[in-house]
Amino acid sequence: MVTRWIHSRSGCCRDWLVPVLLCLTLHCTLLLLLFIYLLFLVIRAKVVGGKEVDSGNDIYGNPIKRIQYEIKQLKMFKGPDKLIMAVFTAPSSAVCGVTLETNGKKEYLISGKAEGDEKMHVTLCDFIIPWDSLSATQKKSLNQRYQMGCECKISRCPSIPCTITAPDECLWTDWVTEKSINGRQAKHYACVKRNDGSCAWYRGVAPPKKEFLDIEDP
Repeated sequence: MVTRWIHSRSGCCRDWLVPVLLCLTLHCTLLLLLFIYLLFLVIRAKVVGGKEVDSGNDIYGNPIKRIQYEIKQLKMFKGPDKLIMAVFTAPSSAVCGVTLETNGKKEYLISGKAEGDEKMHVTLCDFIIPWDSLSATQKKSLNQRYQMGCECKISRCPSIPCTITAPDECLWTDWVTEKSINGRQAKHYACVKRNDGSCAWYRGVAPPKKEFLDIEDP
């Protein structure tokens, strides 16, 4: 079972990052922006092994333990043109560690920070989800679609009624309508920028048609 994406009560995420991550759980538009500016990696991989390893000492001389997951990388969505062989994380969720299945049967979409050659580090604040949990639209959008919304803003609807405050916003209503962060919008839509500078939800695996991008009214 994958640990929770957001663990703000334990202090795993910086305060400024939590609002962004609330949106990341539904769309990769903001996620890709975060990767670009903070040098994150995004890969599709199987976990084929795991073990506890020593990772130096803390300021008091106590050994620092981490979990090292051996992985088989299947695809690099964002990152260097080389294979990632190992993923490191803290030993438990209490210190922001992530638990992954190590039997090599389950594929994951994993985001995290580069850590030297062929390595990356992940925490509860990173976007990690079983590949089979993604919809066809989400899988397709990872390659290009979400990047079409890098200049858009996804705004959460706290209650009905709610409206956008600027034309470059896409209103997220999954939580208020379905009580889920992975509802219909998350699974089947991407927020993309149109030619007039406005942003709108686009549904479908195929690229947006010219008529959609040229339309003036959201």
